[in-house]
Amino acid sequence: MTTFSVALAARWPSPSRALLVEADPSGGDVGTRFSLESAPGLVSLAVAARRSDDPALLWQHAQALPGGLPVVAAPPDADRARAALSALADPTTGAGVLRTAAGAPESVVIVDCGRIDAGSPAMPIVRSADAMVLLTRAHADDLAHLARRLPAIGRWTAHPAMLLVGEGYSTAEVARELGVLPLGRVPDDPHGAAVLCGRPSTLRWGRSGPAHSALGQVAHKVAKVLIAEQAPPPALPRQAPADNQPMSMLRAVPGVPTLAVSANGFRLAPAPLPPNTETTSRGGQAS
Repeated sequence: MTTFSVALAARWPSPSRALLVEADPSGGDVGTRFSLESAPGLVSLAVAARRSDDPALLWQHAQALPGGLPVVAAPPDADRARAALSALADPTTGAGVLRTAAGAPESVVIVDCGRIDAGSPAMPIVRSADAMVLLTRAHADDLAHLARRLPAIGRWTAHPAMLLVGEGYSTAEVARELGVLPLGRVPDDPHGAAVLCGRPSTLRWGRSGPAHSALGQVAHKVAKVLIAEQAPPPALPRQAPADNQPMSMLRAVPGVPTLAVSANGFRLAPAPLPPNTETTSRGGQAS
């Protein structure tokens, strides 16, 4: 999850500038992976947020990764990470700092919340987000755990999306079993993951780095879909609102046929095809 978060921030389209906040309650990995200083980071941000609402505050507590990506890294110690997140979850301080930074012109804040549940100290950050991307592996045990949680997860934010990670069941099979349509699939890309984790790789940050890796290319496509989701709808002639008209929480994803949207915000999977009907799969790649 952290690796994809780095890829998403690194490949966010211009002219927006992206900043990554590591908000994993179990502790952070980015600082260790890239040998960052212990401060500034999430802990110093939590302290500073109590006495300042400066829009630039978040950026002041970031360090730069080798490719120039600014990141607010969490401490590797879970207790310190949870304490910092609890302070940032205060709606009068930390959550406002993240929202203020995200609301600045041409700015995007991507937050890695780790394994999330209703009791996580990062939950207030999730609920205040413009969009949520849920990553899951597509094996039977992973999907079995996820199936019961989907209705609750879909209510955490107005714009939820799901990405499959690595090998496993196909996108069509997951859609059929869970009843929701994944946005795409994050490929198994050891070389791309290595450079995004600060490990030796045949790739490097810059011209031959994330942009040329399979992981970086998918992250770029996902970023463009998220941007499209947040774009204001085209102006339409004024008309009287229809009574009881449902509100679509997820608009159409490029390349995916328009389908109904469930009450929890996830796009419903297509109805199963009749027996002996052939179908083709696009391999689950995000478009």
